[in-house]
Amino acid sequence: MYRYDQIDRDMLADRSAEFRGQVARRLAGELSEDQFKPLRLRNGLYLQLHAYMLRVAIPYGSLNPTQLRKLAWIGRTYDKGYGHFTTRTNLQFHWIKLADAPDILDALASVDMHAIQTSGNCIRNVTADPYAGATAEEIDDPRVWAEAIRQWSTAHPEFNWLPRKFKIAVTAAAKDRTAAKTHDIGLNLKRARDGVLGFEVMVGGGLGRLPHIAPTIRQFLPATRLFSYLEAILRVYNRHGRRDNIHKARIKILVAALGRDEFASQVEAEWEKIGDTADLPDTELARIRGAFAPTAFETLPAVSEAFEAAKLRSPAFARFARNNLKPHKVAGYSIVEISLKAIGQTPGDATAEQMEVVADLAERFGQDDIRVTHEQNLVLPHVKLDDVPQVWAALSEAGLATANMNLVSDIIACPGLDYCALANARSISVAQNIAAKFADAERAERVGELKIKISGCINACGHHHVGHIGILGVDKKGEEFYQLTLGGSAAEDAGVGQALGPALPYDKVADAVDTLVDVYLRERQGAERFLDTFRRTGVAPFKEAVYADVD
Repeated sequence: MYRYDQIDRDMLADRSAEFRGQVARRLAGELSEDQFKPLRLRNGLYLQLHAYMLRVAIPYGSLNPTQLRKLAWIGRTYDKGYGHFTTRTNLQFHWIKLADAPDILDALASVDMHAIQTSGNCIRNVTADPYAGATAEEIDDPRVWAEAIRQWSTAHPEFNWLPRKFKIAVTAAAKDRTAAKTHDIGLNLKRARDGVLGFEVMVGGGLGRLPHIAPTIRQFLPATRLFSYLEAILRVYNRHGRRDNIHKARIKILVAALGRDEFASQVEAEWEKIGDTADLPDTELARIRGAFAPTAFETLPAVSEAFEAAKLRSPAFARFARNNLKPHKVAGYSIVEISLKAIGQTPGDATAEQMEVVADLAERFGQDDIRVTHEQNLVLPHVKLDDVPQVWAALSEAGLATANMNLVSDIIACPGLDYCALANARSISVAQNIAAKFADAERAERVGELKIKISGCINACGHHHVGHIGILGVDKKGEEFYQLTLGGSAAEDAGVGQALGPALPYDKVADAVDTLVDVYLRERQGAERFLDTFRRTGVAPFKEAVYADVD
């Protein structure tokens, strides 16, 4: 992964010292909350229902063991002993005291981490495929480009006060694991027939109050011209974005208003004016690429006798192998997914002790590499098949071996009304109630891939619009109700879900999901996923069953 140099470290030290002074002035009463708010948000510090929340950036979801141990230490020292991994691959601490915030930023800086641009109307944390560097599917390592974008966009003077927050994702495989089409800019690495590396550029995605799937504005952009093109996109947005209306300020609204073709035309015209002076020099790209040099893999047999024997000995391990392991590009290795969705757990939460276990495993068995996924789980991308049984045993002891990746209990959920001042309804307990319905691992496997996503308000931090089953909490005269949508997707076949019907009360949601699954099992043909069956049958059989039960 990328290693900070002295320029990076000096910048973090200066930023931390500056914020320490701002906090001292706030605590002394020299700054009002209105004056302090934009300053704290620029450093990832939110004021939520019960306490301050600090959002820590994890660029393109990559961590090393030292960094994860430091996050564990912060959680134990300054929070309640845990952290919450988010759909932006960041980590949030929800119980922070204002006076402690500068010390936490210093602790983060000591391991090359920060909270810069995790809030505010700027370019937020750039995300990438969590399998980067490990999967044979990728055209190029997307982390190289995500890191280059991070360096380009951090404190960029022209784009530091955009009309609204701005999110970029980079993917390099046919299977999209980044939800690229739901981003302000989604970049899909391609290689032309002549071998030239480039990007499909998608602009104008976003969820929230008005969900949009990003259209492609350029089928192929030579990779050497990426940064001038990004600059052109952001200049057009900066020029026309609706600063007068927060609900219409995202670039998705601008793209929809102008239309894809007109927006693309304006970007191309701006790009021509910029020329190639804004593009990354080859020497700079080579410097960044050098940080992602190929891992030194051993030459191993494709079949591991120890791994195969462990599957025969233990049905639980065999289930873990079926659901939580993914193919690696190198024979004898595997990608190991770690679920943060144990039955009864808050989705995305990890205790300090669990973080330390994962850090130890990455150090012993995983080449010092840890990834965070946008689905609120962790990944060890480079584990020898011979070592997987030992990794599984340690994960089991730590409560991290739930074999439910991409299954019905692998639920995305925002913190909801338990923490967030913007929320209308709870998300966490809804996720826990649904997961409890599918605690039987055999039943969950029979159901197969089913992505449930829950948001506690219209801001859609839980990505409910693009869930196979999406659940949105709404307030009805002080009571929690939930609107269900079906058929959404955040993958390469991205689409917004269709409303099922009237909102359901809190105590009916888990039963409704159970009913939806029963309808799917009755209606599916062959190996169809839930999403495939819904797209074939439409909403009618699902709606009829759910509202018959409600009545």
